[in-house]
Amino acid sequence: MSRFIQQIQERRNAAWEQAKALLDAAEADKRDLTAEEEQTYQRINSEIDQIDLRVKDMVDAEQRAKDAEAAFSGLLAKPQSGPVGEKKDSDLRRWARGEMRSIDIAVPTGASFRDLTKGTATAGGNTVPTTFYGQLMAHLIEVSGVMMAGPTVLNTSSGETIEVPVTTAHSSAALTAEAATITESDPAFAKRSLGAYKYGVLLQASSELLSDTGVDLEGYLAMQAGRALGNAFGVHAITGDGSSKPTGIVTSASTGVTGGTGVAGAFTADNLIDLYFSVIAPYRNSQSCGWMMRDATLGAVRKLKDSQNQYLWQPSIQVGAPDTLLGKPVYTDPNVAAVATTAKSVIFGDFSAYFVRMAGGVRFERSDDYAFNSDLTTFRAIIRADGLTVDQTGALKVFAGAAT
Repeated sequence: MSRFIQQIQERRNAAWEQAKALLDAAEADKRDLTAEEEQTYQRINSEIDQIDLRVKDMVDAEQRAKDAEAAFSGLLAKPQSGPVGEKKDSDLRRWARGEMRSIDIAVPTGASFRDLTKGTATAGGNTVPTTFYGQLMAHLIEVSGVMMAGPTVLNTSSGETIEVPVTTAHSSAALTAEAATITESDPAFAKRSLGAYKYGVLLQASSELLSDTGVDLEGYLAMQAGRALGNAFGVHAITGDGSSKPTGIVTSASTGVTGGTGVAGAFTADNLIDLYFSVIAPYRNSQSCGWMMRDATLGAVRKLKDSQNQYLWQPSIQVGAPDTLLGKPVYTDPNVAAVATTAKSVIFGDFSAYFVRMAGGVRFERSDDYAFNSDLTTFRAIIRADGLTVDQTGALKVFAGAAT
């Protein structure tokens, strides 16, 4: 192989010397290449390109061979698992016992999904392991309708400000007469900034509970911390004003439909249909397009019928899939306003236009000294997050009740 590579290199060098000789001769005579010389020069360049392509293929093949060899070596060298029952303590277990003062749980590189059944513990429920980070994020999703609706989530290792460039207007063309001046039309740009606001919660457990109970401590802490952090961030993700806190969806969404007067902010079937079509097709056709409202509002929606006496709301026939309204999924969030005069009680649009920034994952720390006089162990959970509708050109719209 080395001899073959050397021959290819010699061929390439020889071809390049021929090409340079043609150029040098023309330059010495202070003239351009003749037609015959130009043809020869192009042929030489084509030959050099073919040699370079062959060399690249050889380099790629050699790299693939090295990668395959390294992969097989890793598999062959992988140690076998120990006897059944031999298991080292995880950092989480050591932290829960107080052997470690703190533990950082970084953001995972991918998502893990499991199909679970709500059976009894003796039917297998106790045998399904779950990670602490996975439980915590699952509870965040359960209490936040925004997280269920499919926003764009940015996971970062640190909390520096992120600037997202966006377009606010596109160029437009116009019919122009012969010899007339063409009208200038430039796109308009803006930028949105995402920070990292801190949300924290303290949990305390007695030493007796930690030592004696058979309760799933990891699940207990995950549920309590997840609900607390999720509820705190969820409020701001819907109605936050952006002042030292995230900017909520409702805050930056435009009004698609305003209800009629004399109905205390209530909507009709026609109002929801109009709201649906107030969002343009590119956003309506997105996989992240859907509805959001509180549970009581959804109860009113389920009673609405169209002009054909058909219910607008359609229940899901697939387990785990959301119900639909005019063919789009419906999500509920307790932080969306109730139906009332001037209230923005229904949100519709492409929720991927809302960006949620999570900085640094979830941080957990333990203190045996904070409540020493009460013999309590204190656990602290912290997340840093921000939220903002990046595309504010009409991706998300709301129904607003009339003023009277």
